[in-house]
Amino acid sequence: MATTSDIRNGLCIRYNNDIYKIVEFLHVKPGKGPAFVRTKLKSVTNGKVIDNTFPAGRKIDDVRVETHKFQFLYHDDEFYHFMNEADYTQIRLLEAALDTPELMKEGEVVTIIINSEDNMPLSVEMPSSVILEVTATEPGVKGNTATNATKPATVETGATVNVPLFINEGDKIKVETTKGTYQERIKE
Repeated sequence: MATTSDIRNGLCIRYNNDIYKIVEFLHVKPGKGPAFVRTKLKSVTNGKVIDNTFPAGRKIDDVRVETHKFQFLYHDDEFYHFMNEADYTQIRLLEAALDTPELMKEGEVVTIIINSEDNMPLSVEMPSSVILEVTATEPGVKGNTATNATKPATVETGATVNVPLFINEGDKIKVETTKGTYQERIKE
């Protein structure tokens, strides 16, 4: 058993007969009244995100987990298939277990959190950023750079990312996976 002082991003807990991963948290100590912890919890079974407030000092049931590096192989109609880099075993996961599946390309190495009690995969953590090639975008309008103007661009995985006007088809860009936003153009 853990308490609210042990709460951190990525911690998996049992709550309301389900397993949730803590996505965000904030310790709040108001001037009047007791302290509390405001959290955003993501269900590892169905992907649903809920907000919850725990009173300070409350006991929470944490889930023991292990992390392993897996390589993304492919995805079919229903499942995403991964291979363990250590022993080459393969697993398949539903899309609900992934945070941003639209930014994952074949061969990408991700971290999969596995429940150490029953060896069930709980969730997939993407790297903080990925490098993707732009496959389709409109040409930028010359002279329209007074403001931070952006345009939509389709990347090799099929996702759409807003990029600056100077990005062209064939450019490689770095995309932040947590928000799905453009970071920079990669020079080759």
